[in-house]
Amino acid sequence: MKLMSDSTAEPALDVSPHLAPVVYLTDAVAAVGGRLKDRPEDFIVEEIPAYEPSGTGEHLYLFIQKANLSTTEMVDILARHFGVPQHAIGYAGLKDKKAITRQVVSIHAPGRKFEEFPSLRHELLSVMWADMHTNKLRRGHLKGNRFAIKLRGVPLRAAMDAQKALRMLERTGVPNRAGEQRFGLLHNNHLVGRALVLGRFDEALREMLGPARLRVAPAEADVPSQTAAREAFARGEYAQALELMPHGARNERRVLEALLRGADARGAVLAVGEAQRSFYFTSLQSAVFNAVLDARLRAGTLDALQEGDLAFKHDNGAVFDVDAEAIQRGDLPSRLSTLAISPSGPMWGARMKRARGETDEAEVAALRAFGLEVSDLESFARQDPDAFGGDRRPLRVPLSYPDVEAGSDEHGLYVRCSFELPPGAFATTVMQELTKPDRAPPPAKDRATLEAAPSEQLADAVRAALQGGGRPRRPGELPTDIPGLGQGAS
Repeated sequence: MKLMSDSTAEPALDVSPHLAPVVYLTDAVAAVGGRLKDRPEDFIVEEIPAYEPSGTGEHLYLFIQKANLSTTEMVDILARHFGVPQHAIGYAGLKDKKAITRQVVSIHAPGRKFEEFPSLRHELLSVMWADMHTNKLRRGHLKGNRFAIKLRGVPLRAAMDAQKALRMLERTGVPNRAGEQRFGLLHNNHLVGRALVLGRFDEALREMLGPARLRVAPAEADVPSQTAAREAFARGEYAQALELMPHGARNERRVLEALLRGADARGAVLAVGEAQRSFYFTSLQSAVFNAVLDARLRAGTLDALQEGDLAFKHDNGAVFDVDAEAIQRGDLPSRLSTLAISPSGPMWGARMKRARGETDEAEVAALRAFGLEVSDLESFARQDPDAFGGDRRPLRVPLSYPDVEAGSDEHGLYVRCSFELPPGAFATTVMQELTKPDRAPPPAKDRATLEAAPSEQLADAVRAALQGGGRPRRPGELPTDIPGLGQGAS
């Protein structure tokens, strides 16, 4: 069996997910360079919960610690262990895969307690505490995230430039770009989402499993292990493709298994499950948002409001129209400078509040650049009202409690950057502002870095320059390393 091409397919669009900054807000600070995520324990993130569980209710709340697992993989493991559908599991935010992450999840288990289930034993996942609550945990139900990130392949002196850049971002806010992890290994999750919105399931399959995508994969993507499997898929040899597909490629294997059971393109794509399909839709929204953000950065209006904009209030997430009356009040500049408000951009969906005038025209143009019309979203929403509702997203976000430390461990020298971000913001975007990968020299190897380490006098100078430069640490701030994390995952 071999799938035919879509009769409605169009020539491939040049729809980059806009991963890298077009303009750095920290342009005046030298590039730090270095390597991110050498190992999961170099990237630690912990949720700051919005509330504590009440102790009663139908929803089991778990504080999960995971290593080298995506959020969708975690959901799949929990659904199978607790014997519930994926939609019974709630989480406040998506978390990085190649990282040590701690987050709260909810599981709808009416009439049952945590101790009634078998012990959850998994080498990459553990439960730190369990409680009960009255409602499902929804996306955005958190105060923010704490990050502790080690940069490798940099000299200790790089800590001073990292400190300068973080201080600048604390004053100006961080461009709220969706990070590269939102777009998947091959940076094409948004294209799968676009195909689903348009009902082009053959196209979605080609994006998920086709070999052509490997030829435009990011240089850092680990794709050789999938090459033979994808070529077998293109030949219509699904059994061989499944045999060759790495076991870690869970979604690809699910699709191939569905094809072998006789599913058509639609049934095969839907086999990935609700959580993963939602991730594809969010990736599409994020790609268009990044394009709008880039345009505002080029225009120099990331921290400015103009008539027709929708201003985002950081204290409660509400938006308001920027009309002539709001501009005449005269308080917008002070509220912008204190990061009380920011311009917003579109996370497109049928129920999203739209801007007006030139702002709306620019946002519609960004959507069209991805081969979509507003009417496409409206048509899709009629079929699946909950899948693609839409929202407004601030174009910049505050960064708080920045801190920088330099040191060494058994893996070599590092510069560790710690900070907090509000829900939905990406630490990788912050780190791009520090590392400026398109400007920095190639990161040094660990051994070469150690051999070229600065003298003890310079190390003392770095520590002195940083002393007192950070902000007060929050109670319960992330430890520099967490015992037991990453075992078997590093």
